[in-house]
Amino acid sequence: MAKKLLIVDDASAIRKAICQIIEPLGFDVAEAEDGEQALAYCMRESVPEGILLDIDMPIMDGLSFLRVIRQNARYDTSQVVMCTTHNSIERVSEALSAGANEYVMKPFDQDIIKLKLEAVGLI
Repeated sequence: MAKKLLIVDDASAIRKAICQIIEPLGFDVAEAEDGEQALAYCMRESVPEGILLDIDMPIMDGLSFLRVIRQNARYDTSQVVMCTTHNSIERVSEALSAGANEYVMKPFDQDIIKLKLEAVGLI
């Protein structure tokens, strides 16, 4: 059975690019435009093994979403990779403190995404 990967980003072009990278790797992919949609998805579907999560989004940003799911033991095994343009050590530290397992900078390519998914044990 394919591992479920949730892509959360307000930019449809970014979601599409990530899908093109990870679908050939055999993942079952779902998408959400913001943290609120992602949270609704997580509540009604099975827990995703992996979440690729943008920080800056309207309605509910990535860090807020991450803090919510990390308060629920149901998501303890979900591996979260933050995908963002923020490169300050403070922002990286904030994401890791909130419960992110890895961090990737935009723009990224297939090799970087694959390495990060390997790093968190999804590949």
